Amino acid sequence: MVEIDALDRKILGELQRNADLSLEDLGARVNLSRNACWRRIRQLQEAGVIRKRVALLDGDKLGLGLSVFIQIRTANHAPGWLDKFARATQDLPEVLGAYRMTGDLDYLIRARVADMADYDRLYQALISRVELSDVSASFVMEELKDTTELPL
Repeated sequence: MVEIDALDRKILGELQRNADLSLEDLGARVNLSRNACWRRIRQLQEAGVIRKRVALLDGDKLGLGLSVFIQIRTANHAPGWLDKFARATQDLPEVLGAYRMTGDLDYLIRARVADMADYDRLYQALISRVELSDVSASFVMEELKDTTELPL
């Protein structure tokens, strides 16, 4: 864990809400000079606290209106299988996140697709790449909260 102080937390909080802020605007919000903000941001990037800056897109407006969580169970837990599964999830652009889980579920995939037919194409692509024992899906009916902001 990297040690960060209260000013770093303020900077990170502002950047999580809007990474487009100019250094001048950011400095005004956290009461630091432009150069001091730049140095702190650079240090946070070098430490790996800030991994990258991205644009958050609206899936509905881009024709990707269906969010799906895919639950996977497998009988195979060999390292080679896991590598193949990881590559399959990384190669499928509809997959936004893939997680190895504790409990009854082995893996959970978060994906965004256009519709049910598009989900079926994703499902077929996944099972053609890697052997799975059980696959089920839950479709999001309403997004109550969806954020990338970490609690600081």
